[in-house]
Amino acid sequence: MNNFESAQNPPAHKGGDVLTLKTLNTFAVDVITLPDEDELFWYVAQNVVGRLQFLDCVIYKADEAGTELIQVAALGAKNPHDREILNPLKIPFGQGITGGVAQSKTAVIIDDLLKDQTYIADSEPARSEICVPLVSHGRVVGVIDSEHPEIGAFDAADLEVLTTVAAMTSAKLELLAEVDRSHSQYLALKESHRQLSEEIQNRTALEAELFNVRKMEAVGQLTGGFAHDFNNLLTVISGNLEFVGLAENEAQRQEYLDEARTAAGRAAKLIQDLLAFSQRMHLRPVRTNLNTMITTICAQNRQRLPGDIQMDLVEDILPVQVDPTAAEIALVNLMINARDAMPHGGTLYIKAENIQHGVADNESLSKNIVPGSYVKLTVSDEGEGIPPEALDQIFDPFFTTKPVGAGTGLGLSMVLGFMQQSGGAVIAKPEVSQGATLELYFPTS
Repeated sequence: MNNFESAQNPPAHKGGDVLTLKTLNTFAVDVITLPDEDELFWYVAQNVVGRLQFLDCVIYKADEAGTELIQVAALGAKNPHDREILNPLKIPFGQGITGGVAQSKTAVIIDDLLKDQTYIADSEPARSEICVPLVSHGRVVGVIDSEHPEIGAFDAADLEVLTTVAAMTSAKLELLAEVDRSHSQYLALKESHRQLSEEIQNRTALEAELFNVRKMEAVGQLTGGFAHDFNNLLTVISGNLEFVGLAENEAQRQEYLDEARTAAGRAAKLIQDLLAFSQRMHLRPVRTNLNTMITTICAQNRQRLPGDIQMDLVEDILPVQVDPTAAEIALVNLMINARDAMPHGGTLYIKAENIQHGVADNESLSKNIVPGSYVKLTVSDEGEGIPPEALDQIFDPFFTTKPVGAGTGLGLSMVLGFMQQSGGAVIAKPEVSQGATLELYFPTS
């Protein structure tokens, strides 16, 4: 599966750091708009791996049973023109190099294919090969493979680049799968409620059931919200990659590059954790310093947050036991809500302090959490505040005071669910005309 037209030249896949960063930056931006798996696979093969100047690329997709790989996109001899694949192969898991990678979930570099008895030659025999799995929720969903006519054509740098591409591709595949699941669930629920409506047209319960159907129509908005958060993380990746070209020295360039790589990993993990959260899976709490988390969030989301942020973080803040990804999502939700409540500008106030809560200290709080030691995090804005009549509803799923299309009404509901699962509580204070204040109580570890 090689394009041997360049075989006499030095290995052409060595695109250099500048080309690599530009290509990954473009991929980070464009991946949001790719509508389906087919577009994604061909884009990765031709516009990502191709621009990185690998001589060829073949992308395999795993079947539903997870037992066989099929070639679905290619660049090079396997792709004579347009989106045609010449004699597409099917390879069982465990067979050949690609099948072995799919079975082991481990990327490989083969320096000399003639010394590898498992090698399966495709259109033309090659001499070296690099192969990286696409993994989603612990399951191999595909493989990215590239061959070269020269011995030892691939190195650790190539493996790192292709692994980064695979991680970003896997994250997008997870998002597309969630879109499909959400749509299927919505259609099933819609059909179920249609039938129910026909059966109980003359019953008072009909109105309540139809109301639930209307709520379910917001499932599509939920998927859009996940995509928005994912896009924002990719914006962080894009920004850091652009800064690389402006770096004054190698140390600074490496710092930006490391931040971009870290953010790419966080983007993939964000999708996994968001899906896990929506499926009510268990959180993974660890000892966390909220001061560090708050500072990092404000630094990485500067463009999304209010211009004026005042932080009052006690220095000896106690560690808390929370899932750091879920906690970050909750805090970003609160900060974005504060920004939206101040369309003409204002100050966002963030305060973290250690407290000891007793039964007699706060009657309303005592209804929500048990006495003990907590880190109290207060998020306040200078907006219009929460109307008293909405105070009992703001944590309800799909309830929002924002204009139509401006929010899903799921942010505060997710915050409440996360805090309850973490053994803490969240309290909202209306303070009409004086801004809104939300207090989060995290149990100390």
